[in-house]
Order: sequence, then C-alpha cells, then structure tokens
Amino acid sequence: MSRNIDRLLDIMARLRDRDGGCPWDLEQTFRTIAPHTIEEAYEVADAIEQDDMPALKDELGDLLFQVVFYAQMAREAGAFDFEAIAGAISDKMIRRHPHVFGDVTVESADAMVVRWEDQKAAEREAKAAAEGRVPSVLDGVIGGLPALTRSIKLQKRAARVGFDWAETADILDKIEEEIGELRAELQAADPARLRDELGDLLFAVTNLARRLDIDPETALRGTNAKFERRFRRIEAWLAEAGRDPARSDLAEMETLWQRAKREETALGSGGRNNKNEE
Repeated sequence: MSRNIDRLLDIMARLRDRDGGCPWDLEQTFRTIAPHTIEEAYEVADAIEQDDMPALKDELGDLLFQVVFYAQMAREAGAFDFEAIAGAISDKMIRRHPHVFGDVTVESADAMVVRWEDQKAAEREAKAAAEGRVPSVLDGVIGGLPALTRSIKLQKRAARVGFDWAETADILDKIEEEIGELRAELQAADPARLRDELGDLLFAVTNLARRLDIDPETALRGTNAKFERRFRRIEAWLAEAGRDPARSDLAEMETLWQRAKREETALGSGGRNNKNEE
C-alpha cells in the first residue's frame, strides 16, 4: 500500500488505542459511525454539485476515513481489516469485468450494463440458494437507502421482469389518481391513511422520474437550492425595509417571490452568475 494509506491506517489505530487514544473515537461502534458515513457521502455529492474540486478532495478524504474507521474496528474484532476490504473489492471488480481482465467481448456500454446486471442477479440467486430461500428480483435493494432512491431501485427491478407501465402517460394518470385519493382522505383527516396515500403519491412521482431518467434525489436537491436562494432574496429585500418575514404576510412575500423568479430568469442558468450560490 502507499505511504499515505499506511499513514492513515496508523493514525486510525492510534486514535483507537486504549492507551492514550481519543475518548470519542474509542466510544464509537459500527452503528454509531454509520450516520456519519451517510452524511459524508452527501457532502461528497454536494461538492460535485458545486463543481468545487478542492472541497471534493477534502470530502473524499473524509469518506475514505470512514472506511478506515470501520476497518480498524473490524480488525479489533478479528473480523477483517483494510487489506481484506481492498482485496474483496478488487476481486469483485475483476470478476464483474471479464471483458477487461478476461477474454469476454462486450460490444457497448449498454451491453456492459446488461451483463453487469445479469452477473449481479446470478450472485443474488447464489446467495439465496445458500440461505435456503427462494430468490426475488428485489433481493439486494437494501432498506437503509433514502426512500426516493430505494423507490427507484425497487421499480427498476420490477420493470426488469415486465411489471411496469406501458406509457409515460399512464404514470401521469396514476399520479392524478393518487392526488384524488389523497384529496379524499383529507376529509377524514386520519393521520395513518393520509401518510399511506402521500406515500403512494410519492411512489408514483418517483416512477415518473425513473421513466424520464431523472434522479429524484438530484431533482429535489436542485429545487431545495432554488427555494433557499429565492427565500433568502425575500429576506434580504425585507431587511432593506427594516422588516423580517415574521412581520410580513403571504401576499407580500409571494410578490417578492415572483420578483426573485424574474431576477433569476434575467440572469439565466437558474439564477446562478457563477458556480457558487448567492
């Protein structure tokens, strides 16, 4: 391994050393670190979204440190170590790329995706057989994914065996149907049924995103950024008048919102005049 990887592993071992290590690091477990790993992955995605290469380098380092942390805890438990992690992923990549490391020929990137999915399906079937159960096309879609992402993955798996809408218009019809059912449940105001119907609506919307080949998480992040950018403009304009949103009303803020939209249209590119948000 490289000198810097060895150095990082040594630093992690020192942090977890019972004799003089860091009290916080010593208290951590796989379960307590997992939320930090998810957060670091999102920070990597944000740095990419902002096209900030220095930040991306730092965030990738933070994410790598998460792997090193898990490896150290696993080594202490006698389960595996960083070398085993690197070896396992190397073996998997070689196994899944026989067109690069073997004598298999793949004609295109699309053909590679099909082959990749077929191979992963075979691995899932082998795992199910080893566990003595009937395999499912939904095997491997883990429960810990963000709900929108997991929805897309479940739908893609089902679509692979023909369980899918024939046309995009059918999905739009389904969304309208779900809106109607949600509207009807508003009269009863049963929290459980409202949650169920809202979930159905979100599932239908993510199905549309899948059909349009749009990542719903990315789309929603973009809308979140747009909302934040415009609302901050409202706050700034109100501050110039010596007020804040709590002392305004919806009509005034809506007028300012439309003004912010017009400004963004004039600026172009969604209101960005450089790679950084206002």
